[in-house]
Amino acid sequence: MSKLSFTLFCSALLCFATATLATPSDELVHKLDAQVLRVQVALSNGGYGLGSAVVIAKDQVITNCHVVANSSSIVVINNGITLSASAIKPDWHHDLCILKVAGLDAPIAKIGSSKNLKYEQSVFTIGYPNFVAMPVSTFGAVKGLYPLDDSVIIRASSTFGLGASGGGVFDDDGNLVGVITLKSPGREAYYYNMPVEWVQALLKAPEQAISAKSKKPFWAAPYDKWPYFMQVVQPYLTENWGSLLQVASKWTKQEPNTAEAWYYLAAAEYATNDTQKAEAHLQKVVAMNHQHSQAIYYLGLMAEKSGNHSLALTNVAMLDNLDEATATQLKLAMNIKQAQR
Repeated sequence: MSKLSFTLFCSALLCFATATLATPSDELVHKLDAQVLRVQVALSNGGYGLGSAVVIAKDQVITNCHVVANSSSIVVINNGITLSASAIKPDWHHDLCILKVAGLDAPIAKIGSSKNLKYEQSVFTIGYPNFVAMPVSTFGAVKGLYPLDDSVIIRASSTFGLGASGGGVFDDDGNLVGVITLKSPGREAYYYNMPVEWVQALLKAPEQAISAKSKKPFWAAPYDKWPYFMQVVQPYLTENWGSLLQVASKWTKQEPNTAEAWYYLAAAEYATNDTQKAEAHLQKVVAMNHQHSQAIYYLGLMAEKSGNHSLALTNVAMLDNLDEATATQLKLAMNIKQAQR
């Protein structure tokens, strides 16, 4: 695989599709800001922690368990008023914890669906990164949906910073579709959000004391216990194609109906010059998910390299309607001049 081809492919995989994204109105964002609150935690070791939370029911907010783990006290700040959490409903494994906050006067978020999200659908986050006084919004699109425990982990290009954990991911209608949770290491990070289906299930759980013993979430387990969607990131970004091929092969065997598994397998195959298998597996990805812009880009690139210019142009047209930023990358790879705007 040539350095140029890899660079273009990598850019298409990691770029943010901002050009075609619809952004919600300022009025909607302002309305949702009131549903997202700041969380402050006093830790048992004398330290402190910061996070965010979303109001999901009367006197109840959702946040990440890693925000409130090992705490001696937890407070939620709403319009400058500090309220103490009196109980917790933890789902330690999925890193979701509901806090009971009596007397909370804040609007309740409308819960949507994570499982019904589509690739390249626009989403945005609201949280309190770092020490900001006001909530911060970031805008992006769904880039990955990974099946796990009867729902899906959401990877989106909407970024977030330290302190935003526990904040909300919303669709363009203002529905809560995810909870901001973690990012992968490195500058080219992947941003992951937990699904609202797990939040809904947790509402029915019994309350526990704030001092309940903490447990590690699934993403904090040893590497070999991680879900495959986490295991593939580092070997892909470091171009360790042999390792990626091994992990993706195991993934396709265990989850043959997951498009992302076949996509990463194809990426490894293409990088190791097994183009026939790569093309077949990319076709499989698109058949399973016709909105998978990264696979469409790659197929267009392969079509152009094989001399099938008309097929490559078809892929360009598909991307123009789906993900303009990735379409631009394919046009650059095909040396198509962009029209002046």
